[in-house]
Amino acid sequence: MTTASRAQAMLAARAKASHDKRQRVLATVQALEAAGTPVTATAVAAAAGVSTWLAYADGVREHVQAARRRQADREPDLSTAAPPGRGEPVTQASLRTDLAVARDEIRRLRAERDKLRARLRLQLGAEIEGPDRAELIARVANLEAASRQLAAERDARAAEASHAQRRIRELEDELTAAREGLPRVIRQTNR
Repeated sequence: MTTASRAQAMLAARAKASHDKRQRVLATVQALEAAGTPVTATAVAAAAGVSTWLAYADGVREHVQAARRRQADREPDLSTAAPPGRGEPVTQASLRTDLAVARDEIRRLRAERDKLRARLRLQLGAEIEGPDRAELIARVANLEAASRQLAAERDARAAEASHAQRRIRELEDELTAAREGLPRVIRQTNR
């Protein structure tokens, strides 16, 4: 399996998982509304088994808000004062829910921050302790150059040794010839 096909398979699996979670959240909104349970982002997330941010995501948030409006229309005792721009009635329960959601989000963000700090610490430590890639490439190039130089010197020494061996054989031959010729020269001089 190629890298591209693995990546496509992973993307497809991630898209399917996301779609399944969204469908589960929408079904949970309908079930809570049908049961008469107050529909809040936290309640929906807990019942669907997903994180609260998904209940606030585009495409899901609208369904949660619509269910809350329908429940508010059926319950006349809820406060109808709405803050500017929200379009939803403010109740003690909704304020407590918003506070709980904010606290959960803060807790999650702090945990994520701590996790990222730890990873950054490890990464920076590895960069400090480990050699730089460019430095390693330069070291390898230097070692290869030194290896080539040593190989050239070895070959030169081998050629010199071969030449020296030939010269030794020549000198031995001359010495042998001189030793054999010396007695003749001595005999001729003594005569």
